[in-house]
Amino acid sequence: MTVRHFLDITDLSARDLNSVLNLAQADVAKLGRPLGDKGVALIFEKPSNRTRHSMEMAVVQLGGHPIFTRGEEVGFDERETVEDVTRIMAGYHHVIAARVFAHSVLQRMAKVSSVPIINMLSEQSHPLQALADVLTMRQELGALAQKTVAWVGDYNNVARSLVEACALEGMHIRLGCPKGYGANESELNRIASLGAASVEQHSSAQIAAIGAHAVHTDVFVSMGQEAETAKRMIDFANFRVDASVMAVADKSAIFMHCLPAHREVEVTAEVIDGAQSRVVSQAHNRMHAARGLLAHLMGVSI
Repeated sequence: MTVRHFLDITDLSARDLNSVLNLAQADVAKLGRPLGDKGVALIFEKPSNRTRHSMEMAVVQLGGHPIFTRGEEVGFDERETVEDVTRIMAGYHHVIAARVFAHSVLQRMAKVSSVPIINMLSEQSHPLQALADVLTMRQELGALAQKTVAWVGDYNNVARSLVEACALEGMHIRLGCPKGYGANESELNRIASLGAASVEQHSSAQIAAIGAHAVHTDVFVSMGQEAETAKRMIDFANFRVDASVMAVADKSAIFMHCLPAHREVEVTAEVIDGAQSRVVSQAHNRMHAARGLLAHLMGVSI
């Protein structure tokens, strides 16, 4: 049987994505115990709050036993090669999930693993976050086809996975990014080819948000970019999501942020703590989305 890995959203078809979302919304009792008495390795090269807690609880809810491992404990390519770590852990566990600096580490793991590899974050993508994001939008907006999603800020790993998932859902995608921080032409074409209703990119937060049903943003300085802080604060000065940005969105628009957030930097307190914000339910959905993904990879269907 072919091992199914989840390194990027595009490892799922549109049908698979909706299967994962349906499983995420299903009553836990209906999913059974596909991980009953099985181990799931959770390897963290980068620190985490939501990812660790949501993944551990998702594994437990499916009957499995999560084992948290710090990056220095495995020492990829220092203590042992990526391939050796993967082959050994695949003999102990039913799933291996890793939060890494380099996406290439996940690709090397997938090449030699006899069990599913799950990307809990890399510099290229954050697909678990995207699952929670589309799950939240589905709950709030209903069917997502032809709805409009706006991303404001850096076209980073979170943005890339989000727009891939939104494209598979047939949404209109609007990017509002400072010059030099957006998607290039080939990337825009790739996203369009996944099934998006339309794809636009603007160098204005307000233009990107016009008529949007959901407005997303993220921190302007991600882990590992601290040396760029001063420059980024200047470059992103006009990309804070505030009341004026939300005012041009759809009248029932929701605001979303993957967290952690810096109030009055990428978003005002008025917006993130206001009635349109869904950041808490979005964070809670990390657990439900992870559970849906794990159930899907274990062959559960409802």
